[in-house]
Amino acid sequence: MWEYTQTPTGSEAPDEVIIRFDQGIPTAIDGQAVTPLQAIQQLNAIAGPHGVGRIDIMEDRLVGIKSREVYEVPGAEVLITAHEELENLVMERDVNRYKRSVEADWSHLVYDGLWYSGLKRSLDAFIDETQKPVSGEVRVRIHQGQAVVTGRKSDQSLYDFDLATYDTGDTFDQSHAKGFIELWAMPGKIAAKRDQA
Repeated sequence: MWEYTQTPTGSEAPDEVIIRFDQGIPTAIDGQAVTPLQAIQQLNAIAGPHGVGRIDIMEDRLVGIKSREVYEVPGAEVLITAHEELENLVMERDVNRYKRSVEADWSHLVYDGLWYSGLKRSLDAFIDETQKPVSGEVRVRIHQGQAVVTGRKSDQSLYDFDLATYDTGDTFDQSHAKGFIELWAMPGKIAAKRDQA
């Protein structure tokens, strides 16, 4: 049944790739320019022998029946994993969280054949906007059915090591957290007090 993937034996040496994205689009693998199609093809060839991208799921079809579906998407699995991690590095928390729900809605529309719907076009516009800062490189280790991100870098990064060291050199004043936590938790405390009565 499998055409792109092989069952890992455990004896394969891991592969590592560095994927370059520009505004969310894969543009290079290991420093060599690629189109999105070439990225999928090359990553299929690299990740397939490691068994990456085998999917066995139950789907709900539009007409209401359940269907067991088996897919293999090694290249897409590597790209999605790398892309999401780059988004984690460069996107604001709330935008990133909301985009995950938009992705689910977008996927349902496409699966249900509504590619040309107004809602899908509107979601496209939101997704396009979120991808403006998604440029950088992601290093992925591919081995025994897994694609694991082991490094990421971007000029658009929101990560600041000095703010998040949890060490003596941390430039974030931890004492500010106490007041924030008190205010943030206040609605829950009030509701809990009410519910205990």
